[in-house]
Amino acid sequence: MTLRSGLWLPLFDELADPAVVVRLAAEEAGWDGLFVWDHLRWRAPVRAAADPWITLAAVAAVTERLRFGPMVTPLARRRPVKLARETASLDRLSGGRFILGAGLGSDRFGEEFSRTGEELDDRVRAAMLDESLAVLRAAWSGAPVRHRGEHYVVDDIVFEPAPGDLPVWIAGFPGNAAPLRRAARHDGFFPVNLDHPDQLAEALGTVRRLRADAGADGPYDVAVGLPADADLAAYAAAGATWWLTDFDPHTITVDEVRGVLRAGPVRA
Repeated sequence: MTLRSGLWLPLFDELADPAVVVRLAAEEAGWDGLFVWDHLRWRAPVRAAADPWITLAAVAAVTERLRFGPMVTPLARRRPVKLARETASLDRLSGGRFILGAGLGSDRFGEEFSRTGEELDDRVRAAMLDESLAVLRAAWSGAPVRHRGEHYVVDDIVFEPAPGDLPVWIAGFPGNAAPLRRAARHDGFFPVNLDHPDQLAEALGTVRRLRADAGADGPYDVAVGLPADADLAAYAAAGATWWLTDFDPHTITVDEVRGVLRAGPVRA
């Protein structure tokens, strides 16, 4: 299987200008995707950060082939009704190239939740994540959404225009059961903090069993964030379908990204 390649950019400091990221969206270099971090802030020495959704809209408008999306957005700090509009609009703007990466998020690196009054309890945010995904799936269907849950209410609203077949990739630690169950219910998996290809293979074995038990079929993507000098062939053999470039958020520069672009995507 050919491993598709995507730039995965923390939108910090030198990359905190959407115009810079747009110029880096170099389709002619042979890359398959461009994905961005979704953060309000990051710990020092990072100072500046761009809004990922404005940046993604600009990328969608100036590209024709690249798949793109947030990798990942913490749904617990976003309103699902607003996100339903944003995702559908980005998908239509790009002609069906948008991918939603979704996850729990963490307060660890930027205190994004504690400094803004957001929910800190992981279990509560997990419930919010699942409920938000349910609202989004209903909204994308184009049918009236009638939802009254623990965290969100949508009272008979139709979200039109509806997007196409919009894929959702779920992020999570590969050794945790809940993210694996969640990933199996959607269209892709983005395991974080991978240490070895065997770890990926074991997690994907669980995801595949869960999908088979649920009668799920169709294409399924697995994205891994790794430096270019990693053994990408081994991760492809373990089941990865996408490689995302892993940059250090504290030191990333435009020149570093351009160097990776010039080197071209790695095919395993």
